[in-house]
Amino acid sequence: MSLQSTASRLTIAFLLGLPASAAFAQSAPLNTLPEVVVSPTAFPTPSDQIGSSVTVITGEQLQRDQIRTVSDALKTVPGMNIVQTGGPGGLTSIFMRGTNSNHTKVLIDGIDISDPSNPGRQVDLGHLTTDDVERIEVLRGPQSGLYGADAMGGVISITTKKGSGPAKWTGMIEGGSFGTFNQAVGVSGGTDNSNYAFSVSHQRSDSIPVTPLDHVYPGVNRRNNFNDNMTYSGKVGVDISDIFGLSFVSRYTDAGLRYSDTDFAPVPPAANPNFSNSRGQYFYGLADAVWRLWDGRFNNHVGYDYTDIRRHSWDPDVFTAGDYAGQRGKIYWKSDLALAPGQKLLMGVEREEEKGRIDFFGLTQGRNTNTGAYAELHSSFGDRLFLTSNIRHDDNEQFGGHTTFRFAPSFVIRETGTTFKGSYGTGFHAPSIDQLYGFGANPNLKPEETKGYDFGFEQYLFDKAVQFGATYFKNDITNLIVFNFVPFQNENIGLAKTHGIEAFVAWQMTNRFQVRADYTHTDAVDGTTGIDLKRRPSNKTSVSAVWQPTDKWTLSATALWVSGWLDTNRFTFATVDQTGYQTINLAANYALNEKTTIFGRIDNLLDKRYENPNGFLATGFGIYAGLRMKQ
Repeated sequence: MSLQSTASRLTIAFLLGLPASAAFAQSAPLNTLPEVVVSPTAFPTPSDQIGSSVTVITGEQLQRDQIRTVSDALKTVPGMNIVQTGGPGGLTSIFMRGTNSNHTKVLIDGIDISDPSNPGRQVDLGHLTTDDVERIEVLRGPQSGLYGADAMGGVISITTKKGSGPAKWTGMIEGGSFGTFNQAVGVSGGTDNSNYAFSVSHQRSDSIPVTPLDHVYPGVNRRNNFNDNMTYSGKVGVDISDIFGLSFVSRYTDAGLRYSDTDFAPVPPAANPNFSNSRGQYFYGLADAVWRLWDGRFNNHVGYDYTDIRRHSWDPDVFTAGDYAGQRGKIYWKSDLALAPGQKLLMGVEREEEKGRIDFFGLTQGRNTNTGAYAELHSSFGDRLFLTSNIRHDDNEQFGGHTTFRFAPSFVIRETGTTFKGSYGTGFHAPSIDQLYGFGANPNLKPEETKGYDFGFEQYLFDKAVQFGATYFKNDITNLIVFNFVPFQNENIGLAKTHGIEAFVAWQMTNRFQVRADYTHTDAVDGTTGIDLKRRPSNKTSVSAVWQPTDKWTLSATALWVSGWLDTNRFTFATVDQTGYQTINLAANYALNEKTTIFGRIDNLLDKRYENPNGFLATGFGIYAGLRMKQ
């Protein structure tokens, strides 16, 4: 340790009132990113070689903070606003860097899980649980140059757990507020040439207050939500030889939700919430074969992935029902080739077909096909300058050809611990089945488009014990699909502009205590009227801390502040100013022994009552406890 570093640590310890010994405690940096990321390049790449903005949430973090759903995991991610109609299981939308809720591509083990039967092909995160999740990468900025349609705001890439070593069993049971009762069990393992992981999880909450009391008829009891989710997942891989291997992934969720709907009866101050029901079956599957050549310098993948989503909703009070079915199949070839030291080429071709069927006050159905080809070059010029560049062309059955691209350089000054990074790219959203053939049908729609860039820096100090950085981003979105009453159809007439700042500071104070703060400022406006876009808060701040007072105890706390935003009144559809909110969550884990851990958490410690979106109460104060076991 250098004399300068020693003095710096002693100064920090003095200013904080810590004992001098804390200055010399073994310290590992609280990294913004892990050592290797995958989503920016589609192959493992050291994080300091990435110009794009990426946030990574590990399986260890999810377990430590006892986060049960993907939507909860994303709430503190910079540049993100998560909107959920009530508690667990409620419809959940993503707004990344001010873009629309259907402008973020979500993948599970590389499988596109968007729903072709949804009006805009958006993803509903409400059914995604975390028991089998190993890692979540959030890649921000236009990414269609690699990922194709719908990656205008960014990409969320979820990786499920993979087995290794001797067979291991894991189990979890948890109970708590709102009739919560969760269980999970898994088995995983592997040999030198094979691996497997299987899990089953069940999440249930039978009394979640969602409807604000002032939205209920006088003298009528509020009906709380009921959520029940069963998820089964499996991942198997085998190397047939040194150069050839096979892998298979599957995930199936059966999710039921009983929720408060609206009958729009003319009784002030609002309509009476009914009890509606929905049930969804979500299947995602993939089969992949890899052929490794030239000692692993040329790897070829050929495979097929498939999404099948079926949803049914019904309201027994007003005798309405809807059936929705969306399927997507994709066959692909992709390869990565080490051209030379520091030069890696990725190439790929894929053919995709999606189908959608919507039976609700009339039948809408259709199909669409798309063929895409892409290439990417990741270049390292010494150990300081790195550049990722990609280009892609899509040939769509409906709107024809479309080309997108992205450049993302980074420059590292290792002597000072400084990284400068940036990116410029384009993105597009392909019209959905419903937009083409449903309400306001227009088969001549063109894709929505965006051009976006970001630039920023990251800085290490004090032997990497402290990190901080900031990134500025900007997106110009054109050809937005908007319903136009004259001539009563969808048209490409919308414009939007978004820009903002994402900043963070992280500090590993000792080997047992770390803290991190993130701040996001977003300006998102309608490009025609200049009015703020709805459900895009201007400011979001999160602070998290982790403390391990002993080898057996791990304590964590997360505070989130979100400013107000424009929203739509649930019952009158008028534009309203929605009040922001603040939450504090606490979690504690205690290892009884190497195989058994007891845990507990408190969500929304201060019992803040807020609506996001308008008319739907977020879950209030809740306390939960449970037991986690492993073999």
